[in-house]
Amino acid sequence: MASEYLIKRGAFLYSLAAAGWCVSNSASAADAPAKKSQTMIENKEFGKTADGKEVRLFTFRNKNGVVVKLTNYGGIITEIHAPDRTGKLGNVVCGFDNLERYLKGHPFFGAVAGRVANRIAKGKFKLDGKEYTLAINNGPNHLHGGLKGFDKQVWNAEVLPNQSVKMTYVSKDGEEGYPGNLNVTMVYSLDDDNALRIDYSATTDKATPINLTNHSYFNLAGSGTIFDHLVYLNADQYTKVDDTLIPTGEIASVKGTALDFTTPRSIGERAMQTGLKPPGYDHNFVLNEQGRGLRLAARVTDPKSGRTMEVSTTEPGVQLYTANHFNGSVEGAGGVTYPQHGAFCLETQHYPDAINHPSFPSPILRPGGEYKTTTVFKFGRTP
Repeated sequence: MASEYLIKRGAFLYSLAAAGWCVSNSASAADAPAKKSQTMIENKEFGKTADGKEVRLFTFRNKNGVVVKLTNYGGIITEIHAPDRTGKLGNVVCGFDNLERYLKGHPFFGAVAGRVANRIAKGKFKLDGKEYTLAINNGPNHLHGGLKGFDKQVWNAEVLPNQSVKMTYVSKDGEEGYPGNLNVTMVYSLDDDNALRIDYSATTDKATPINLTNHSYFNLAGSGTIFDHLVYLNADQYTKVDDTLIPTGEIASVKGTALDFTTPRSIGERAMQTGLKPPGYDHNFVLNEQGRGLRLAARVTDPKSGRTMEVSTTEPGVQLYTANHFNGSVEGAGGVTYPQHGAFCLETQHYPDAINHPSFPSPILRPGGEYKTTTVFKFGRTP
């Protein structure tokens, strides 16, 4: 019976491979009959860049029917289809269904932001006695790696046998003004508990700042604004900022402010009280339990659809951003348009401008060391 099973399973896997699917199963042949779940990964062409580089699109499907699509252009997560309380799947991230639209420019939809995510004041920092100057691309500051950051690079990509996609990129010494040849690896995986995991690692031959994050915009309802979404943040403090969103260096309590999500609150309840223009949230929260490895950072629930999302991370901070600059002019996959406050980001990270604040957790990677961090987005539903 076991040999008959393996023959049939082999024929099944061959047929999937012939159709362009990669099937991975961590079980050995001996225990394969007892292993009922498996993840399938489709790998197909997504288009080419202006300079002729081929771009791939990877589609994950788990046993629950959850779908995650991502591309090696910018490490972008293009779509995530998660079930609502009735089991109906819906896309919960902003993005496009073709490469051409990404190439025209977008607000970091689903991309990896780096070499340093978030802002660096006036595009300058000193490291080991030398001053470095970066591009100014956000008011008076540097944002998300510069003019051609990691979000605009074509990463080398391969499907691994353990239900994951590995992407690698070498950021050359001097790229966007940063020092050191930086070798970066990202591994994306989806399990049968509907958890999308991203493992980041990097090494360098010169001291350099590094701060990687995924910049997905989520809307658990699939459309409309996210003001009804309930948010819990595992953060008692936040980093105060100036008018250009650069930290002042002060770490303050969220108690008594519009930034207190230590008990679940709707995003819209106090979004107009943050003092930002345009209004909404664009704040770095100081996560509790730092140094304890992977732990809960945030939990979001959409009461209408019943969809939930938990974010866990090894990082010290998370940026809550509520698409304050959306204006309804962008049309994404499925014809959905994105109004102001039509999505939220939870960017796990080191604090903004940490390279210029010695009191903040250090973003500096040195030769002989290794940058390693993990973030998990887990999708669920309420009864």
